[in-house]
Amino acid sequence: MKTRQFTEDQIIKLLQDAKKGEKPIEELCRDFGCSPASYYGWKKKYGDTTVDEAKRLRQLEKENARLLRIVGEQRLEIDAMKGVLQKKR
Repeated sequence: MKTRQFTEDQIIKLLQDAKKGEKPIEELCRDFGCSPASYYGWKKKYGDTTVDEAKRLRQLEKENARLLRIVGEQRLEIDAMKGVLQKKR
């Protein structure tokens, strides 16, 4: 089964259309090509964010993951150095 990838812009536009209340959620989802479960998941994740806020959130998540990797690598190096120093005593 083919999985669809929707951009953040498309998701936020769907959420804004649903917030207007002109059409029922099920009809909007059918027109958009997603399930109502996906809609509610996106609503929980994005809420009332704008496109710019969503892009900034994505950038922050990537930067956070990068920084966590760096900290993990440094912790391994520190542990290795401690092991070497203890063996020399």
